[in-house]
Amino acid sequence: MKNKINLSILCAILILSACSKDNIVRVTDAYVNATMETEPVTGRDDVADDPCVWVHPTNPSLSLIIGTDKDENYPGLRVYNMDGDQVFTTSNEKANNVDIRYGMKVGSNAYDIVTTGLRVSNTLGVYRVDGNSKSLISIAARKISLGIEAYGSCMYKDIATNTFYAIINDKEGNVEQYKLFDNGSGKVDAKLVRTLRLPGQLEGCVADDILGHLYLGEEENGIWKYNANPNSSEDGVLIDSIGPNLAADVEGLTIYYSSKTTGYLIASSQGDNTYAIYTREGDNKFIGRFAIVDSENIDGTSSTDGIDVCNMSLGKNFSQGAFIVQDDENDKGKQNFKVVPWENIASSFNPPLSNNNKWSIRY
Repeated sequence: MKNKINLSILCAILILSACSKDNIVRVTDAYVNATMETEPVTGRDDVADDPCVWVHPTNPSLSLIIGTDKDENYPGLRVYNMDGDQVFTTSNEKANNVDIRYGMKVGSNAYDIVTTGLRVSNTLGVYRVDGNSKSLISIAARKISLGIEAYGSCMYKDIATNTFYAIINDKEGNVEQYKLFDNGSGKVDAKLVRTLRLPGQLEGCVADDILGHLYLGEEENGIWKYNANPNSSEDGVLIDSIGPNLAADVEGLTIYYSSKTTGYLIASSQGDNTYAIYTREGDNKFIGRFAIVDSENIDGTSSTDGIDVCNMSLGKNFSQGAFIVQDDENDKGKQNFKVVPWENIASSFNPPLSNNNKWSIRY
């Protein structure tokens, strides 16, 4: 197992990690272990990228993890159960990032919608979750062509109007926001409603549906915050830049909801194998950083791309929610996704982070 580290020693002392590239000293506040990992992906290269989690409406143990696989020969979205077993895979072309929102009205049905940017055809993939078959079913009304080269992506749901959006970005700093809508024939179509332009390469993004914020990770610069409403200003605020809290590249972004207005924004600090935590509310005050390290049974994570977090119960092993991350160097040879119980992260900070599995993200 790589880089074997004794967790008790790490938790007992303050560890300072320095980045040789910029000589900035960064403090890692907490160290945790993954307690579950998914089956490895098929390809041996950098092919796993981004996860999201689907919360079952009535039985948390039947929840699913959806991950991307960019393998050239066997690309697709991989679906895993909460034991880490792969239970389904799509046959679409390679996709970088994936996201989910709940309850989109399509005809007489309300679907839980998954979107992803398809990188070969530069189109938008749209799927619905079938919880009974543990599968994803494509419901794109047509080949939805993008105006940019698909790379990162996320979703936004305007809860005031129940309007769903897919947001795509590229390596040149371009962002396109698409409104999703029922085409009248049981399918979902999309219309471009907004574009943004940032200085450098993007990938990670996440939207706060309740507070109405859109966060974009500019990989070599920092984290940007915009209004998620497509009719709002094109001006963003850089909430944190590469420095004491972040080591390039800034990769995955995700939001932990602890109430209607509180929680955390979490970022993958790929350059030093840590995860930075900010307040969800206010000006996104920096709280601290944690790392996922080796345990006796599961290796730690490194060079993480995509991440996701869920506050709700995902079954007996993750009754207080979970943090899910891509692992670039899995000790079993091929990349996979690691899962950490949220309460283990929350309790490792002083004071402890919020831990509320009662707030439903299935709004």
